[in-house]
Order: sequence, then structure tokens, then C-alpha cells
Amino acid sequence: MEQALWTRARLGRCGPALDLLTARFNKHVYAPHAHDEFTIGVCVDGSEVIDYRGGHIRTGPGSIVVLAPGEMHTGGPGNATDGYAYRALYADPALLTDGTFSEGLPHFREPLIDDPELAAAILRTHTDLRSCPDPLEAESRLPWLLTALARRHSASRPTSDVIPGADRIAVAVRDRLADELLDPPSLASLAADVGLSRYQLLRAFRTTMGIPPYAWLAQYRVTRARRLLDTGLRPAEVAALVGFADQAHLTRWFRRVLGVTPAAYRNSVQDDR
Repeated sequence: MEQALWTRARLGRCGPALDLLTARFNKHVYAPHAHDEFTIGVCVDGSEVIDYRGGHIRTGPGSIVVLAPGEMHTGGPGNATDGYAYRALYADPALLTDGTFSEGLPHFREPLIDDPELAAAILRTHTDLRSCPDPLEAESRLPWLLTALARRHSASRPTSDVIPGADRIAVAVRDRLADELLDPPSLASLAADVGLSRYQLLRAFRTTMGIPPYAWLAQYRVTRARRLLDTGLRPAEVAALVGFADQAHLTRWFRRVLGVTPAAYRNSVQDDR
């Protein structure tokens, strides 16, 4: 089976795109090529051999590969029988330097990384953004994840991530999100308003609130949705009124927060009247 599926998430309202690739190949061999972005992939099955920087990288399930922008590379099956499968994202270099490195791009001396926790987080984020590419969620998760990658495994020295006035900043962001829940501002614009990078804003918010902005907003929307369901409105109507993309988006978060679907909740409260 030779299969490659490209999808695209957007980082914030009107923000830049981020491409995601889900690939499974038996025999395909890539021609030498390079990308403008960091290529960050996780092998999920089989083995791939990648020619890179004059050497060979051999992947296995769970291994992370980081290829730098502009670096020529190829890729092909590691053996004649198993093929290879991986998921990759193509990240603008700014996502790995977002307020955390004072000089240039992070440098990864070793392109092959063994970090099971981070590999699982990359795969989880890849899956979630591919199936539901909510702009605020993508903008909240990607800088945090990729900064963790750079801090843990690059040779570059990060700057301090202590954010003065984090409590005040987080409350201001929370209030903006609540006020504009139908069309929330991007984190990039919120960060620019207070002179921070996107990662620094995320750091301030998570330190204070315990969760990232998209999760706080989703839970706030669920609270608002619950009140509207109490009045007898249908879930499809409520989803639009509180800013969820559709009823399925509402249902996912409603179950996460309250343990039941919106329809089941609505039926139960109507039965009690």
C-alpha cells in the first residue's frame, strides 16, 4: 500500500497554515529534496532509512526524526518486506524559537530522538489537529509542543521562561476569550498586545489557569451550552450560539467535561420538569 494523506491546520484566526502528513509506503523512495520548514516526524510502523547530512538514519516505531530547514534528504523502506509508516508535521522555524531562544534556530545535533513521552504527544496532537483543526487549539498546542522538543533535545541555550505578571496577563486573556467566544482572537494578536511571544503567553496562561487557552474556552463554552440546553434548545442550535464549529465539536467537549452527550443531558433535564 502506497498512501500519503495531507491535511492542514491553521494557527489561529487568519493565521499561518501548518501542514500534516500521514504516510504509509511499501516501496516508495523519495527523491532528494528539502523543506523550508522543520520536518518533525514519528515512525508508527516498520522502518525507514533516511539519507541526511552525509549519513543514514534508520527509524523504528516510536522514534522521532527532526530534519532542519533547507537540509537535503531522501527516504525509503528500511527493508524489503515491512515498508514504513509515519506521521509528520512541517513547522515554521518561528514555532521552535518563539520567545525561548535568543540566537538563531535551535540546532539538533542528532536528528533521531528517543523520547517516548514526546513522541506520544506529537502523535496525539497530529491526530487531534488532523480530525478537528480548530485554529485556537492548533495555536495553543503547537508552540508548546515544539518548544518542549527544542528545549529537551536541541543544543541551543533557551532563555528564561519566567513571565513577570503572569497572573494579570492570564486574567486579561481569559476575559478577552470569554467576551469574544464566537470569534476568539488569535494568541499571536493577544501576545503582541502585551509584548510577549505566543509561547510566553501560553506559559503565563497555563501557569495561572492550569490549562491552555483553547481548553479553558471550550470549558467555558460548555458551561454556556448547558444553560441554553436547560431552556430546551437543541444541541445543533446551541453549538452555533456558543462558538463550537458544529454539533460534533460540542459533543466531544460536553462529554469530556460533563460525561454525557448534550442530547442526553437535554433529555434528562427536560424529563425532570
